[in-house]
Amino acid sequence: MPDGLPTLRLVRPVPLRARPSTLVAALLAPLAVASLAACGDDEPAHQLVGFRPSAAQPVDVVALDDAANGGAPFEFRAEPGGLLVAYFGYTSCPDVCPTSLALLKSALTDLGDDADRIDLAMATVDPDRDTGEILTGYVQSFVDDAHALRTEDPDALRRVADAFGASYSVTTGDDGDVEVSHTGSMFLVDDQGDLLLTWPFGVQGDDVAADLEVILDEIDTRGATS
Repeated sequence: MPDGLPTLRLVRPVPLRARPSTLVAALLAPLAVASLAACGDDEPAHQLVGFRPSAAQPVDVVALDDAANGGAPFEFRAEPGGLLVAYFGYTSCPDVCPTSLALLKSALTDLGDDADRIDLAMATVDPDRDTGEILTGYVQSFVDDAHALRTEDPDALRRVADAFGASYSVTTGDDGDVEVSHTGSMFLVDDQGDLLLTWPFGVQGDDVAADLEVILDEIDTRGATS
């Protein structure tokens, strides 16, 4: 070999001598972890779709007449151990009101027997056109024993709507057409008259049902420990 050139030495590759069981375990370990994650017994907890208020928010500030019960005063408070869904709308609403109430009806169907612990109260924001009879027939076409709340005192209606954070307006144009706008949210109230959840318009019925199950479980847990 000419002077000045490096000497090349062939090096035999060292065979991989790890035991087969070690190799198999190393290869299968990620699959085992994935399998455990996929087949675990614990399902992830339901995340509420309704918004909780950041502080206590009492809403039973004003009683409205319940046309479905002979005009008896009704406060926004659930029955003991139950929940109340409150809604502000009007019977001539072309889309938002029927969509929201149909969604609630579906959610209550999903709840099964627990639906007996949920009440519905709809307060009309258009009392000039929504008589007690019209309102009662409308809201009870969705939930049989729903409360039909109506008042001709604009200050009382405004005060209770403000307690929920609900807004509405009713205007009559020069041509006599009535324009109504209102908050499309549904509100969940406990038996202390406090707001628990606000569902924005557009949520799904099965999510509302799941939220109701979570809140009912919370109520039962508090009752068991009190």
